[in-house]
This record gives sequence, structure tokens and C-alpha cells, in this order.
Amino acid sequence: MLLRFFEKAVLSSDIHMKKLLAIPFLGIILLSIVILQSCNQKDENPQTEGPKVIFKFQFDPTQERLDNLGQPATLPAGNAGQNPTFNAIGAHYFELTPTAFTQLGNGQVLYQAPEVTTDGDKAINFEQSIIKAENETYLEVPISSIAAGNYEYLRVSLSYQNYSIKFNFQGTELDGTVASFLGFNTYLKSYTIKDQQVSVNANKLQGYWGFETAFNTTTGDAARTTVPNPIAATSPIPAGSCVVTAKFNAPLQITGTETQDIVITVMLSTNQSFEWQDTNANGKWDVDLNEQVVDMGVRGMKVKVE
Repeated sequence: MLLRFFEKAVLSSDIHMKKLLAIPFLGIILLSIVILQSCNQKDENPQTEGPKVIFKFQFDPTQERLDNLGQPATLPAGNAGQNPTFNAIGAHYFELTPTAFTQLGNGQVLYQAPEVTTDGDKAINFEQSIIKAENETYLEVPISSIAAGNYEYLRVSLSYQNYSIKFNFQGTELDGTVASFLGFNTYLKSYTIKDQQVSVNANKLQGYWGFETAFNTTTGDAARTTVPNPIAATSPIPAGSCVVTAKFNAPLQITGTETQDIVITVMLSTNQSFEWQDTNANGKWDVDLNEQVVDMGVRGMKVKVE
């Protein structure tokens, strides 16, 4: 393009020709390089998209413990639970929902993680999932991309948890790390629990988990995954999904004229969220007694808008 410009200039005027001939050829090359570098810099630094809705996660062991219907829940007889210490979280889907009667998917869908069919069925592609720690910015959505209106609920489909827990082995309390997959179906090439990598190369349904200790690594499947949905009667979620629902204290209003970011903190209840069959009623997870993990879902969600 730059050479055509100079050719046209030469043909159109003798004066232009004389001026161009006076420019050293090396100078033309340098000028071209400067122009190209300038274009590249503009591409690497696009203009800001304006104010955003920003999502962050927090984990609260004191938050109310709920069941699948969003009602208060205590531990069943014969089971025990503990509050895990979270290291990281992954989510598959974010949706702003106008009312309790809005069906899943009919609200304002803000994000959906990449999916694959590598192992036959549709599954979350864990390799491309966003994994973040507490209070890190998890997701940013330009407000300009969100339809103006009032939204009463937030729905988040959680897909991955990584947390530290305590366990008993021959009467000694030790530390371990759990990698827990909550999504409807997840394609895993491999994943790292804490330090150890586990190779899978297959789909894993909701409830699959890996457990790493100082002396070994094991995997298993939880019997159930609690997914609180307080509007289940009017807006249910599919079986096997992990779409957790929470109501804003006051409807989130999007006008499209916002000039500042909106920060939404998603607060997840970890109140005895790691649950097992306590065969000896000592309140500890005795792995040497083969006490089975029965639930590793979250126990409620609240949302705070700043």
C-alpha cells in the first residue's frame, strides 16, 4: 500500500517526483517500519470498553447452610461435615435473571465456558476453564453488552472447587487437598490437585474428585452434590447441573448509562460443605475406615453489589 502511494505521487506530478527522489531509499524503509510499529501498538492496546460488571468470589464457613431448595439444612444422622479452606474456584456459566419465573437460559447470559465433545458427550473443557482464588477478579462483562432492565437473581453454574481439608489416618489428624468437579460433565485431559498431576483423558460426571495427601493420591465420586436453588418451584434447573441461585437484596438495575464499574461479590457458603458417613461418630473423616464422601456441593450463595 505504501509503495502504491509513492507510485501515484510520482506519476501525478514532476514536483512530487523530484521530492520523492530526494528522499533516500533507506529513509523510506525506516518510515515504513515506524508506521507499522505504530499500527501494531494500537492493536495491542485497544480502547477501553467503558464500565464493567466485575465478579469476585468469597467463601464463608459461617454463612447459613442450605439444601437444594434453599432451605436451612442440618447434617443427617450418621453423617459429619467440615468447613473446607478454599484454594480456587471455577464457574461454567453466569446469568442475570429478571424474576423468579424466568426460566434458566432466558435471562441475560453473561458467560458460558468452552465445551467439547472429545469423549462423545458434551462436556466442559476444563483445560480452557477460568480458575481463580478468593477475591480475585473472576469475570468482567462490559455493561454496554447487558440489556437494560432490573434483575432480581444471579445464577452461577459452578464447575470446579479446590480446597484443603483435615482427615484422620490411624488416629492421627493430617492435611489433604481435594479437587472437586461440580459441572454436569467435564472433559479432563489431566489436572493437578496440589502438587500431583492426575491423567484422565475422559469425561467425568458431576461429583468426581481427586484427593492428595503427603503419601498418596486417590480419586472417587460423591453420592450427591447440593445445589441451592430457592426458586426451584418456578424456575428449576436440570438434574446433574450445578447452577446455584441467589436473590439480590435489591434488584440489580442496569440502565446503560453507567459511568462506573459494578462489582458483584459472590459469597458461597462452605458451612460443613464437605460431608461424609461418620461410621464411628467421632466427627472426623477416617480414611482408613473407608468412610464414604457423600456430598461436596456448596451450601448457599449470597450476592453483594458494590
